[in-house]
Amino acid sequence: MKHIIRLTFISLILASCSGDKQQSVEDLIASENLAQLRTKKAELDAQQQELTAQIKQLQDKIKELDPQEKIPLITTFTTKQEPFHHFVELQGSVDTKQNLVIYPEYAGVLTTVYVKEGQKVSKGQILAKIDDGGLSQQVAQLQIQADLAKTTFERQKRLWDQKIGSEIQFLQAKSSYEAQSKAVKQLKEQIGKTAVRAPFSGTIDDVITEQGSVVSPGQSQLFRIVNLSNMYIETDVPESYITSITNGKDVKVEFPVLGSELDAKVRQAGNFINPANRTFKIEVAVPNSDNKIKPNLTAKLKINDYTNENAILIPQSIISENAEGKQYVYTVTDRDDNKGTARRVFIDTGKTQGDYIEVLSGLENGSEIVNEGARSVKDGQEVKILQY
Repeated sequence: MKHIIRLTFISLILASCSGDKQQSVEDLIASENLAQLRTKKAELDAQQQELTAQIKQLQDKIKELDPQEKIPLITTFTTKQEPFHHFVELQGSVDTKQNLVIYPEYAGVLTTVYVKEGQKVSKGQILAKIDDGGLSQQVAQLQIQADLAKTTFERQKRLWDQKIGSEIQFLQAKSSYEAQSKAVKQLKEQIGKTAVRAPFSGTIDDVITEQGSVVSPGQSQLFRIVNLSNMYIETDVPESYITSITNGKDVKVEFPVLGSELDAKVRQAGNFINPANRTFKIEVAVPNSDNKIKPNLTAKLKINDYTNENAILIPQSIISENAEGKQYVYTVTDRDDNKGTARRVFIDTGKTQGDYIEVLSGLENGSEIVNEGARSVKDGQEVKILQY
């Protein structure tokens, strides 16, 4: 067809120039007559415009009459069953069960601080000492009285076992000994509170009160101790996922600040729906062997709430809807080489992930689906499949 148009164009030009045999374009150029050159150029420009318009008319008519020109060009892909994992994306904050500010249990002067910031400590280790205000001397005095009461009770008991003496003397000695022992024990417990101990193993993150300060129980903050080995992420999940997000679900955790990702699992899913925002809480355990993850660090969570090992996925962009809101795609049937017939197929869809959507019904494994050109075909129309 292109050769016919080219020959027609050349023939028309030759025909238009045949009437001017006496003076050709070469003759005009040789004459160097500017006025005649401009006149000839204007004449040829007009002829060219007329020929271009005629060629366009011919092309439009050829396209109208030639059935090959009406066939839409499309690309296709073949459906296949593959694993499909749907993820719910949420945001949470890192926390630890062992992040504690230590307060004193005894009022007095903080006489000695044994640790400094950044120091690792063990559970039960003494961190600081508070002046006991003379309790040690009182304990010593009470201990002497308790020892005397013990000796008296033991002697009275031996006599009572031999049926010597009265029962009331034995009971008085026993009562005095027990009372003295309890008084000593109670006072020792008070002295024990003057030693500030680590409630768990961890790192001293901050020494808040300096040595020599007067401290009071429940008011004076002494230290902050943190253990980064038991980290977790807590977040709120909409109640619609209460049956799908449960203990043990896989979670992909991303820390944007650190530029790192890790795989984890839901450690605990709450059983209480917050009436204010209709959510429930979950905890995701986070391994932290290198101690890079810190409390209150922001994390992005992708929780696997649905999995289909044999799903059929298609691009969302090829799906259309009719006036009734039913979704459909086009398949290719009766394929012969690179030609086939487009057939409309109604489908039911499920969850989406990125640009793809799960097809629940309507398509079978191995169906050939129209991809590029899906919006330009009609049901039952012949199509030409491009090969890449």
